[in-house]
Amino acid sequence: MATLIRDLPVKGAGFTAKRGTAVRNISLTGNPEQIEGRVNGVRIVLLTKYLKKA
Repeated sequence: MATLIRDLPVKGAGFTAKRGTAVRNISLTGNPEQIEGRVNGVRIVLLTKYLKKA
C-alpha cells in the first residue's frame, strides 16, 4: 500500500485524489516511474514521485 503526498486531479474520472489517500491493489507497469493502483474505487496510473510507502 502507498499514500499520496499531494493532491492530484484525476483526468477522465472527474475527482481530485487528496493528499494522504491510500492507493491499494498496486501493480507495476512497463515504466519504472509509474504504478497502477486503485484510488476511491477507480483504477488509475500514478507517478511514483507523488507516492510514499505506507
